[in-house]
Amino acid sequence: MAATNLPRRPVYLDYQATTPVDPRVLEAMLPYFGEAFGNPHSAAHALGREAAEAVEAARASVAAVIGAEPREIVFTSGATESNNIAIIGAARFRRNYRERRDHIVTVATEHKCVLESCAALEREGFRVTRLPVSRSGIVDLDRLREAVTAETALVSVMAVNNEIGVLQPLADIGAVCHEQGAWFHTDAAQAFGKIELDVESMRIDLLSISGHKAYGPKGIGALYVRRRPRVRLEPLFHGGGQERGLRSGTLPTPLCVGLGAAATIAREQGAEELRRLARLSRRFLEALREGVPDCIVNGDPDVRFPGNLNIALPGIPADKLIEGLPDVAVATGSACTSAAVEPSYVLRAIGLDDAMAAASIRIGFGRFTTEAEVDFAADSISRRVAEIRGQSRTAGKPAA
Repeated sequence: MAATNLPRRPVYLDYQATTPVDPRVLEAMLPYFGEAFGNPHSAAHALGREAAEAVEAARASVAAVIGAEPREIVFTSGATESNNIAIIGAARFRRNYRERRDHIVTVATEHKCVLESCAALEREGFRVTRLPVSRSGIVDLDRLREAVTAETALVSVMAVNNEIGVLQPLADIGAVCHEQGAWFHTDAAQAFGKIELDVESMRIDLLSISGHKAYGPKGIGALYVRRRPRVRLEPLFHGGGQERGLRSGTLPTPLCVGLGAAATIAREQGAEELRRLARLSRRFLEALREGVPDCIVNGDPDVRFPGNLNIALPGIPADKLIEGLPDVAVATGSACTSAAVEPSYVLRAIGLDDAMAAASIRIGFGRFTTEAEVDFAADSISRRVAEIRGQSRTAGKPAA
């Protein structure tokens, strides 16, 4: 593989941690930081109405991506808040109001904010079932069907796993949930605007969205809450009753506008972008396998979002590899748990031992990734692996 000239800045391949704001999104947001500064909840004057109209246009754009109605979209600060409102709010409502359902089902490979929300509910007396996964990382529908009962309030399964990129069978999961009257929530932070989502055909009742995973700004997200048949939640905090009483507080107009603009771009260009990412993923993997033939893709190799490759490099400590790649920005796993010393719980859940989990890196491609960057990254990683393996062989030789 021919070497490529070093970039001026590191090649960014960590699109699962965050995406750069699309310049078109930034352009749409800028007026609302300046002259269009009105409070969207101040309907008595023109500046407030201008902001309100912009927020509602953004709400409609977000809804269109997932086949929802605009009034089913609640703006939040991000997917973590959306997940907390969905899981805790749904569980409390269904236990406290007539139904007395007190059981939650989720999956061992969910994002920390989902798992921690479920743990918080356990401390309130709820029962939580955490389903294991196979080496593929995909939920077993038969085990799910066994777990969901007439006492299950909610099932929460991620659409696209943030660490290994596998896709869950959302429509099948939705069907299982509705057989027992359980509500179906999906954390779609890594899926919104990237793969096709349709809340009706997939029978999704609650869906969480993150702006900064979809080329929008940080600090904004959304929660889809089904109206027919109606899904009701207990709010987590209280105030002026904004966002249907589910999320009180003044909406950040520029950020809402940014998420709306990102949604519009994704709806117009998402299908072509998905095909381009698939080409980049194949190109990278073919190039990497030339230099590191024993590399392994973690999770199902086919049923996955192509912008996410989690790769094990046997015998290569991931932290040591990354330290030697100053011109390539990659990660070992979730940015939300990057301070953790132990190997990824997601990789352990799919059956990797600690050594293989610690030898795994996550490669994330996105809208602004080029073929030249893919080639450079594959070459850089291959060279660094060869260096580490060469050092290991040298260190193992007896002194002359």
